[in-house]
Amino acid sequence: MRRLLVPLLAVTLVLTAGGTAGAADSGDRTLRTYAKDTWRSMVAMTDPGTGLVADNISGDLRTPSTYTSPTNIGGYMWSAVVARELGIISRNEARDRVSKTLDTLATLEHHDESGMFYNWYDPRDGSVVTVWPDDGNPVYPFMSSVDNGWLAAALRVVGGALPELRGKADRVLSKMDFGFYFNPEAATPIGPRGLIRGGFWDAAPPGCSVPQNGVWFTCNHYDITVTEPRIATYLGIGSGQIPPTAYFDTMRTLPDNCDYAWQEMRPRGFTTTHLGREVYEGSYRYRGITFVPSWGGDMFEALMPDLFVPEAQWGPRSWGRNHPATVAAQIEHGLHDAGYGYWGFSPASNPAGGYAVYGVDAMGMDTDGYPSDAQATKYDAGFEGCRPAGPDPEYGDGVVTPHAAFLALPYAQRPVVDNLAKLRRDFDAYGPGGFYDAVNVGTGQVAKRHLSLDQAMIMGALGNHLARDVVKRAFVTPQFERRIRPLLAAETFNVPAGQRLPQLTGKAAS
Repeated sequence: MRRLLVPLLAVTLVLTAGGTAGAADSGDRTLRTYAKDTWRSMVAMTDPGTGLVADNISGDLRTPSTYTSPTNIGGYMWSAVVARELGIISRNEARDRVSKTLDTLATLEHHDESGMFYNWYDPRDGSVVTVWPDDGNPVYPFMSSVDNGWLAAALRVVGGALPELRGKADRVLSKMDFGFYFNPEAATPIGPRGLIRGGFWDAAPPGCSVPQNGVWFTCNHYDITVTEPRIATYLGIGSGQIPPTAYFDTMRTLPDNCDYAWQEMRPRGFTTTHLGREVYEGSYRYRGITFVPSWGGDMFEALMPDLFVPEAQWGPRSWGRNHPATVAAQIEHGLHDAGYGYWGFSPASNPAGGYAVYGVDAMGMDTDGYPSDAQATKYDAGFEGCRPAGPDPEYGDGVVTPHAAFLALPYAQRPVVDNLAKLRRDFDAYGPGGFYDAVNVGTGQVAKRHLSLDQAMIMGALGNHLARDVVKRAFVTPQFERRIRPLLAAETFNVPAGQRLPQLTGKAAS
């Protein structure tokens, strides 16, 4: 199938770079080094027999985990495409690596009716994980809509970038039916809406579930617009498996009334109609920046789908306004509000051990949202007329996650390069596999491991920046553009055009 070129607007990159051409060239050389080292971690995580990448690996690249997910598998494949495009590996090596992964993928146990894959496999032999290797607890095999969404996105990238493997990729992708997750009458605060479910089990699990169509669906649906599950909605609409109204059935914010005063702050906006669906175009305002919030206030939810879908270009009055504002608010938080001196907050490894969610609490709808520091400091703006504001927060030891900064490259190139350089200069934050997963910039403690998902986001962002939007170009087909672009183009978020975002230019604070 013919693929469509979708370059980012060159003027956007010029305006957000905030530096001279020479400085940009120097920054790009540094970014290429980051890509080469990040790819080294992906190779170390990948089983040579199965072509399946592990979920994570120690910082010395010696000890990979014994579990992986559809997202991880997909991330490895699009990272191989980027590595080939950047000249890190040859075309033949990329083909051989991805071909082996596809061959194994075709043999993995999965749900036949929907074509969806389980959440956890052993990368050494492809078996479904039923006992968690870290603690011995039982695992109830589950088919996640968002994890399968990232795998499907990767299969599209393979098909577009490696024509010799398109047949193998399409044989897996053609069986994946995102309509299986779709509930046309999901209960929401604004009445019945068409939403995708979180996922399903093919055997009765403990806890809440909804038996239907021979499986047990999650009780939750994804009802927020600025969250990473929108990739599954895009895929479903783009393939004709989900109606286009589903795009407008998610909420930009929760309603503006006291029944929802538990959300982070009172939204402001207006109500409009798209495809017969009433849409409340609500937004938040933090530190003088207006934006449509994600659930937790993290970069991953806001910007990972933008690696594949040219949201800012296709929706200039919606995502084209919101993505720069989101990046600016993250920078403003890290440098000026919290005063960490560094920025970039997204779920990642916890420097103290394990995994944790990080974000900018003020930027998420969840009032107990994702914190930016190890002390889990909360921000409470109150809800005008319904809930008083809390005290001004005193932030503790910030936890910065490098992959979050890489995601901001299309909107703040110079601040991204400077921020990463400072992290590398000031902390033991960089190893043979690139940036470690998270840095406590207050204590200096570093999470010295790599998550394959986070490394894949870095590779995707670098590929788009350094190789003419290679991931987007490979992902988008004319049919996908015909079905998705008009939806994004039709909408105007309640984010002002041309709002001043000085955070996107100039150097980070020293």
